[in-house]
Amino acid sequence: MAVLKIKFTKTKRDKLAQILWILNWVSVVSGIILFSLGLFLKIEIKKRNEVMAKGDVNSVPNMLISVGVIACIINFVGGKICYDCSDANKFSRWKLVMLPYIVCTFCFTFCILVGALMCYTMRNELEESLYLGLRDAIKFYKDTDIPGRCFLKKTVDMLQIGFQCCGNNGFRDWFEVQWVSARYLNMASKEVLDRLKSNVDGKFLVDGVPFSCCNPSSPRPCIQYQLTNNSAHYNYDFLTEELNIWVKGCREALLHYYTAIMRSIGIAALLIWLFELSVLIGVRYLQTAMKNVLLLGDLEGESDGWLLENSFVETAKYNINIIKNLGKANQISTISGVNDPNIDVQNTNCGKTNVTTKSIPAAS
Repeated sequence: MAVLKIKFTKTKRDKLAQILWILNWVSVVSGIILFSLGLFLKIEIKKRNEVMAKGDVNSVPNMLISVGVIACIINFVGGKICYDCSDANKFSRWKLVMLPYIVCTFCFTFCILVGALMCYTMRNELEESLYLGLRDAIKFYKDTDIPGRCFLKKTVDMLQIGFQCCGNNGFRDWFEVQWVSARYLNMASKEVLDRLKSNVDGKFLVDGVPFSCCNPSSPRPCIQYQLTNNSAHYNYDFLTEELNIWVKGCREALLHYYTAIMRSIGIAALLIWLFELSVLIGVRYLQTAMKNVLLLGDLEGESDGWLLENSFVETAKYNINIIKNLGKANQISTISGVNDPNIDVQNTNCGKTNVTTKSIPAAS
């Protein structure tokens, strides 16, 4: 029994073909939107590429860009098919193409759904990439004279100012690395030498942060050094007082920023998927209705259209059997006497010497 069968008159078929022609062109625009969203996300990730470790963070934008391009091509072809389906004679040219087209479009719409879901599932990969990238960026903050790293100081400072954050997880991350270059340390100073000797790795560690961590909205002048030393500052308690530096870590700030972008893109992709799915359902009804018209031979009469010719269970069993039987036609059974192509071939006894021969009649 056909699933969701609908009866179409010639007028309904013509209107359906015209509506689908328009919707396919709208779908081309939706493909351009998907492409633009993927490109936008790729550019935004590229902007912070210096503070991200290499990983699969570009898989989502690449997926959206690819799906957007394919959407433009598929829907352009679909618009041409639907335009020709208003005429039964022109439909004959597409009759054999429409079912493969519908199957390919169904797989394509599934890719849109996958791309939308990936926007919500890549948070862990993005968080790990930001954690490793920011850790290395802070570690090499001081290397302003080393090629390949000289830009990191400016990148990190601009990042902390722009996103109002400090460090990777927080401002204490700066306590664990030497972020002041050795060229700016007075090696004749006893305090500097004592700090270098007190550290096992010989690093100059201080309980201070770069200037870019300062909060300009704070009424108090920025305290960059000796953040945990209450006696070093008048009327100051770092445990109870609100520090005049950014407390939030940059990983959290960037993760929140990118999560908001991907959530919006994911919603847009889901809406486009629903729209593409509705267009695909309409194309399926048009294909089955036009096919039945040609079978009936009355181009002006009524015809049935459906989503599936048989029930879901029967269709699933039929497709599973097709998959199971793939290649079986070329297989030869190894069981004796079963499907043996030589079973009816008589064996030739070449070892016999007593072979009865017919006598040749004597010439008269």
